[in-house]
Amino acid sequence: MVNSTVVATLTIYVNPTIGNDANAGTRLNPYKTITRALKVTTTPKVIQLACGTYNTASGEIFPLVIPVGVMLIGHEATKGQGIVISGSGKYESESFGIQNITLVLLNYAQLMGITVVNPTKKGTGVWIESTSPTLANNTFIKCGREAVFVSGSAKPLIQDNVFLQNGVSGLVMAGDSKGEVLDNLFQKNLLGMAISDTAEPLVANNTFLENRNAIALSRNARPILRNNLIENNTQTGLLVNGNAAPDLGSPQDPGGNIFRQNGQFDIQNTTSLHLSSVGNNLNSTQIKGMIEFINQKENNQNSVLINTTFSDMAGHWAMAFVEALHKKNLMNGFPDGTFRPDAPITRAEYADIIARSFQLPSGKKIRKFTDVKRGFWASSAIERAASMEFISAFPDGTFRPMQNLTRVQAIVSLVNGLKLSGGNPNILNVFGDSAQIPSAATNAVAVATKNLLIVNYPEIEQLEPLRDITRAEVAACIYQGLVASGIELPIASPYIVNPNVEIASDTEVMTHWAAGFIQALLKMGLTHGSAHETFEPDKPITRAQYAALVAVCFNPTPKHPATEFTDVQKDFWAYNAIKIAAQGGFVGGFRDRTFRPEQNVLRLQVIVSLVNGLGLKAADNNSLLGLSDHNIIPNYARSAVATATQNKIVVNYPDPKQFNPNREATRGEVAAMVYQALVAVRQTPTINSPYIFSHS
Repeated sequence: MVNSTVVATLTIYVNPTIGNDANAGTRLNPYKTITRALKVTTTPKVIQLACGTYNTASGEIFPLVIPVGVMLIGHEATKGQGIVISGSGKYESESFGIQNITLVLLNYAQLMGITVVNPTKKGTGVWIESTSPTLANNTFIKCGREAVFVSGSAKPLIQDNVFLQNGVSGLVMAGDSKGEVLDNLFQKNLLGMAISDTAEPLVANNTFLENRNAIALSRNARPILRNNLIENNTQTGLLVNGNAAPDLGSPQDPGGNIFRQNGQFDIQNTTSLHLSSVGNNLNSTQIKGMIEFINQKENNQNSVLINTTFSDMAGHWAMAFVEALHKKNLMNGFPDGTFRPDAPITRAEYADIIARSFQLPSGKKIRKFTDVKRGFWASSAIERAASMEFISAFPDGTFRPMQNLTRVQAIVSLVNGLKLSGGNPNILNVFGDSAQIPSAATNAVAVATKNLLIVNYPEIEQLEPLRDITRAEVAACIYQGLVASGIELPIASPYIVNPNVEIASDTEVMTHWAAGFIQALLKMGLTHGSAHETFEPDKPITRAQYAALVAVCFNPTPKHPATEFTDVQKDFWAYNAIKIAAQGGFVGGFRDRTFRPEQNVLRLQVIVSLVNGLGLKAADNNSLLGLSDHNIIPNYARSAVATATQNKIVVNYPDPKQFNPNREATRGEVAAMVYQALVAVRQTPTINSPYIFSHS
């Protein structure tokens, strides 16, 4: 809280209820209006306001211009409760022309403990232009446009205020303004704070709550954001447009901002710039655009860049699915470099993707759709998709190519085209809105659920069957169809609905220290139990089993030419997985060109494999000092283990500080470390565990 220190030689008192502008302006004989008090020429001065409403009805003439060095004070402890300045008047700004303003603050003026309202539709509560005033412990509420507008070379201190329910924005900072915005509450505004032009304010320790958008940047804004709580805003926490580049922290000065439970995105970066985030609390699935996450520890250059072909896909929950289809030319973007993941998709566009993605035998001969002419751009694709029985006509013989596809239509389409079966309607209990599934589609949805075709974002329990499906959702579902067909390997995603987790209820797993990691992989369809329907978490894992797991979890891009190992025949169950893992840099062979697939994997080998396969940058070996047995780690592996510890990939049970590098890794340990590697590359949310080793 900012407390006023009254050092003025003159205090003037104003009371709109009992005052009179003919009075002397003393405590016992106050003025009635602020307008009258401002005419007193003595400076510096304090204008002390009593409770009441100061408006045109009480005699005020707006805008009220607070002169250099004048303090306008109400009651700071209550942030101006009951002391209301409400009104608007024409003011000619140096840069913005005629504006509707309540208060104009000149240099070193102070506004403290006041409630400010500008009821005019395009009105501004406080106007600050190229001055350095102080606003503290005020409430700015229901101003028609914005509560406070800052421009020019202004350097205000704006601290401990409440910005509530303002029409367009709580606070706008434009021009070349700087200053400090500290410890304020921005709540239920259309936009909490807008920063534009070349403004560079320090925005720290504020709370942005229940706004439509919390903070929006444009043009060349360069704000410094530190330790703000940005929560439950209905659309976006931080929206970055133009060439704006917020300072979100550095290794020496972490951002400390907390983003959580924002409706669409925590951060949406629409620019072509790579933003860097250090030490912020972010959900990677709530990020859109190019964001680089840098480890905040000093001198550590490890970073993970969320990258994508499309300008609007970085950090998107479906990025991996979209990229996988795009690489195979099964689904493309738009000429402007975007993918538009949240846009709906027409039935014609869907048919085109189906025709590209699946090469299945034609089924029964179909009749021509009455509304698809031969010259239509997607006519051949529609015919091909129909011949494979992915799509069919409506009862009137039409296809309705320009109609948007719904989620349930896409699900039924994939089940029919892939000839899947075996669903049990009881499985639909996993959906909280199963009652919305049309009766004719219940069996198909059950089959799709059983075969892991359904991907629900953001709430995995909500199917929303009748909603238009988005382009991102289509990409995810079609990719899952390719997985179900054995064409592609699974992609890690927490949004794949997986009811096939009977193993997760196995007592041995439920009570195991690695239960959280195992169940998470099971739900994503990335691992499974033994032939006896148990996971056996304390059994060692073979090199072949490990290769199969990393091939499925990471589906790596080939880095090395294919190697034919002399002891891995083409009919071996893990032949393809070993090939994928080896080409991706996760595993290698021995000097005699063998792979030794039945040999058990050591804990050290798992860590080295994950660091090499993910291509993580080397870390300082000082990270090893927290391990009680770091001295037995071989020299060749010390850098890899250090890198893994700084990325929180190392999981040690029962003693988190004892690495045991040369012990055989168990299935539970490998599940935990592979899951942590997925966390490190931001493909899965974090899991809390006391056994994750963290060097500090």
